Amino acid sequence: MSADLPSGQPTDVQRMLADSVASFIGRDSDMTRVRSWRGRAPGFDRAVWADMAALGLTGLLVPEQAGGSGLELADMAVVAEQLGAALSPEPLIPCAVLAVRTLAGCDDAEQGGVLLAQIASGETLASVAFQECAGDLQGQGKTTVDMHGQSASPELISLNGEKQFVMGAAGADGFVVSASASEASAADQVLAWVPADTPGVSLTPQVMADGRLTGTLRLDAVRIPASNIIARGNHATSILNRALDEATVMVCAEMLGLMGAALHMTLEYLRTRNQFGRAIGSFQSLQHRSVDLFIQQKLSRASLADALSALARAPQDAATVAAVSRAKARCNDAAALITRQAIQMHGAIGYTEDSDVGLFAKRALTLSAWLGNSAFHRRRFLQMSAASDN
Repeated sequence: MSADLPSGQPTDVQRMLADSVASFIGRDSDMTRVRSWRGRAPGFDRAVWADMAALGLTGLLVPEQAGGSGLELADMAVVAEQLGAALSPEPLIPCAVLAVRTLAGCDDAEQGGVLLAQIASGETLASVAFQECAGDLQGQGKTTVDMHGQSASPELISLNGEKQFVMGAAGADGFVVSASASEASAADQVLAWVPADTPGVSLTPQVMADGRLTGTLRLDAVRIPASNIIARGNHATSILNRALDEATVMVCAEMLGLMGAALHMTLEYLRTRNQFGRAIGSFQSLQHRSVDLFIQQKLSRASLADALSALARAPQDAATVAAVSRAKARCNDAAALITRQAIQMHGAIGYTEDSDVGLFAKRALTLSAWLGNSAFHRRRFLQMSAASDN
C-alpha cells in the first residue's frame, strides 16, 4: 500500500523502505491473517517476525556496531505507517523501538550491544515492563530491587513487583524492567534485563479490544545477576523517558497508517455502493464528511512531522516533549474520528463482525490508550509548553 511519507520530503532511504515494506505486507493484503491471531497467544506470527528481521526491520534503529542499520526515527516512521495500514499484529514498536532505544542508552555498552544484536537478528524479542497502573507513564512504582543480593550468592540481586500493560509480552524472550532500590535511602530507579524463563517470573496475558495481547508481569523474588542492571539513577530515568517519547511518536505513525487505510477503504466503498440509482459517493453530505476526515489525516501528518523534527534536534527539551504530546493527542482523536466515521459511512454492514473496517476502529482504540490517551497528553502539552516558555 502506497502512502505519503510522514517526515516531509522523503529521502532515498525512506522511499526504499516504503516500497520494501509495501511489497512485504502486500503478500497478505487482506485481514485473514490479522483475524487469525486475535485472542491467540502469542498474538502474532513468529515466522513473520523472522521475515521482518531478515528484511532488516527489527534492527532499523539498532546501531551499526551492534549489527543494525543505525537509521533515524523518521525512517522507522515510514515502516510503522505501512504496518499500521495493514494492521500488522507483530510488536515492532514495543520491541524494535521502545526496547531498542532503551537498551541503546544502557550503561554497559557491551551487554547492551549483545542484546541489541540479538533483537536485530530476530533471535530475541524484548519488551519493556515499566507501567504499574493506568496513567503511570513514568516507569516508577512499587517494583523493588534488592541490590545487596543474598548472603549465599552476593553476585545476585532480587526483584519483586508487578508490571501491567506490557505490550508484546506474550511472545517476549525477556523484559527490560524498571524498579526502585528497596532501601529508603537509595530510591534511585534502575533498569534490569530479566529473561522470561527466569524462576519467579510469571505472565498473565490479557486480550485487548483489537484481539492483540498485552500482559501482567509478576516478579516474585526473581534472582538475576547484578550485571543484568543496565542503567541506574537519573540516567535510567532519562533513557526510559526518551525511549517512551520516541515510541509514542512511532505509535502516531502507526495510527496515521491505519487512518489512511480506513479512509481509503471507505472512499472505495462510497464509489461502488449504489443507492437511488447512483453511487452514494456522489451525495454532497458524504463528500463533505470525507473532506473533513481527509483534513484530519493531513493535520495528523503535520503534527507527526513536527514531533519527528523536534526529536532529531533536541530530544530532551521541554518543547520537544510538548510536540510529542501534541502529535499523540492529535493522532488519537483523528484516528478515532476517522475510523468511527468509516463504520458509519459503510452503513449497516460496517457494524458487522465480518466487515474489515471495524478492525481499524478497534486497533485505533488500543493504540490511542497505549503510552497515554488524549487527556493525558493535553495535560502534559500544557505543562511542557509552560516549562519551555520559562
